[in-house]
Amino acid sequence: MKFSKAVVKYRVPILIITLALMIPAVFGMISTRINYDMLDYMPGTMDTVIGQEELLDQFGKGAFSFIVVEDMPAKDIKTMAENIKKVDHVDTVLCYESLADLSIPKEILPEKIYKAFNNGNAEMLAVFFDSSTSADVTMDAIREIRSIAGNQAFVSGMSALVTDLKDLCEREEPIYVGIAVALACIAMIIFLDSWIVPFVFLASIGMMIVLNLGTNYFIGEISYITKALSAVLQLAVTMDYSIFLWHSYNEKLRRYDDHKEAMAEAIHETLTSVVGSSITTIAGFIALCFMSFTLGADLGIVMAKGVLLGVIGCVTVLPSLILLLDKPLQATKHKSLIPDMGKAATAITKIFPVFIAVFAILIFPAYYGYSKTNSEVYYDLGECLPEDIDYVIANSKLRENFDMASTHMLLIDSDTDPKDVRSMIGEMEKVDGVKSVIGLESVVGPLVPEEIIPERLTETLRSDKLELILVSSEYKVASDAVNKQLDDLNVILKKYDEGGKLIGEAPITKDMIETTGHDFKVVSAVSILAIFVIIALVEKSISLPFILIAVIELATFINLGLPHFMGQSLPFIAPICISTIQLGATVDYAILMTTRYKSERIGGADKKDAVMTALKTSIPSILVSGMGLFSATFGVAVYSDIDIISSMCMLMARGAVISMVCVILILPALLMLCDALIRHTTIGMGHLNDKKNMTVGNDRLARSH
Repeated sequence: MKFSKAVVKYRVPILIITLALMIPAVFGMISTRINYDMLDYMPGTMDTVIGQEELLDQFGKGAFSFIVVEDMPAKDIKTMAENIKKVDHVDTVLCYESLADLSIPKEILPEKIYKAFNNGNAEMLAVFFDSSTSADVTMDAIREIRSIAGNQAFVSGMSALVTDLKDLCEREEPIYVGIAVALACIAMIIFLDSWIVPFVFLASIGMMIVLNLGTNYFIGEISYITKALSAVLQLAVTMDYSIFLWHSYNEKLRRYDDHKEAMAEAIHETLTSVVGSSITTIAGFIALCFMSFTLGADLGIVMAKGVLLGVIGCVTVLPSLILLLDKPLQATKHKSLIPDMGKAATAITKIFPVFIAVFAILIFPAYYGYSKTNSEVYYDLGECLPEDIDYVIANSKLRENFDMASTHMLLIDSDTDPKDVRSMIGEMEKVDGVKSVIGLESVVGPLVPEEIIPERLTETLRSDKLELILVSSEYKVASDAVNKQLDDLNVILKKYDEGGKLIGEAPITKDMIETTGHDFKVVSAVSILAIFVIIALVEKSISLPFILIAVIELATFINLGLPHFMGQSLPFIAPICISTIQLGATVDYAILMTTRYKSERIGGADKKDAVMTALKTSIPSILVSGMGLFSATFGVAVYSDIDIISSMCMLMARGAVISMVCVILILPALLMLCDALIRHTTIGMGHLNDKKNMTVGNDRLARSH
């Protein structure tokens, strides 16, 4: 109570300090770099990641892009290539004109070189940068190249994808927040008992969101997914705590004349009640940190920090605002639009065997769909963008004109015998789906001795230690066909150079598929175990964690199983994150109901009355909380053109509703069914018996005498 009284006493300084902290927080938020490259989050020990670093170190090449040019005269292409070379951080521009202009007679260049760069009225240029794929300077260079190239040229490659993704995110993000705030506000106005308290909630939560985003500066950088989702998620998840405080404060006002004393009691009660629920939510987010794909840690740390700040704001900033605005808040109260839930609770409890049957029937198809969805996700990051965006159009042009869907790079020892390199290239050209393999040996041969090759071409493809070879493929990134192709290429590569590396978007995506498949199992296990332990400690029970997690896991299986039955494919990161987020964010509903059931049973109620009371009193809070999470995420899901953001928000919105329904209908049925088990496995409940059973037993005993 000392803390609660201190908050009430120092409410004005608390608000002044919080507002003052907004200034550095805003600067921190603006200064935090946003990373738009998912491949950056791969473990640094991977061969593909090490190879990318070697490419930058040995050749001064990081990112690369292909430019498809249509219906442009050769002299104009040559001029364009020269202008692109002048762009900051462009290291090399390779095209047929640049090769044919290198004092090598055009007639003696191998025909495959011509076909690699030309097809009818289309020509291709390869552009290498001296900076990494998602560096700000690389994205600036992509924008400048597009302005030079004009409407007849189309720029593809990971850096083009990242550039388009960044531009789209920066356009959409302010609208995400606006939609989430507006819809959450509407939900709270409908379901709460005051017209203006939702705006007070939003002011308090908004300040904590700014603090959370501002403190990300100390992390260094965050992913665009984290930036896009963190504000929406923090708003949705921590809104519960504000609702708890408001309800508790109004309840205390009926018992205390002094509103300051009532608030002190409300803060104390709220802090006690939200600690358990917030810890489960934080544990869910922290579980993401166990992913070797470090995007999980990025999202997990920021969201765990956001929930912690949300709790702090709920018991400091929000009470201060409510006390400051107490008169208008009380004057604008209205009757809650949520009706009395007594009849609904009675009906649900009465037919509880039906919901036990529903639980039993749903669990197997839900799990089947869930397991299938995990294997049907997509890893091609280009699929998350709308079809009319520049990168997607450029990739389509690359496929149409050159039947090329991906490009790999080989890094081999520069001391490898040229004859072996030519043999290796010959074998690789026979691999299914390989369009061309181009290295220095593709140009050098009996007709073109290495001595007449200009130094600048040699330097482009060979360093002191390594040689660079480009492999064009018909197969799309992340497809089964390209992964099989990569396995075949790797076998050939290792035969000629054990230390050689196969790098590029497709190889690193293949590694990502293998990494995240393992991550999914680890994160699911860690989150369930952590939340199991927390529930066991909070509820002082062995059986209740099994029951609560079973209900929320069923909701998760249904939510993540539906895409399989609906024929939808999700971005790879969605199932991993959503399974944890839904468990952590919605297990609070189950804890709320179970805690009330326990208190009623310990207070002397029989199991039926205890479940009915718990259900009746919990439904309004669960409805407000669930609809708040639904409202904050559904609008973003409908609006966003970025499929990763849209899919994850839709899953969160749908998951909130499914969890809400499962907790309201199935959890009471399981509490009724397992009452005896719960009593014998929960501290403080072992001495209880079912009153009805006792009455029946006493009647029988009386009749026998």
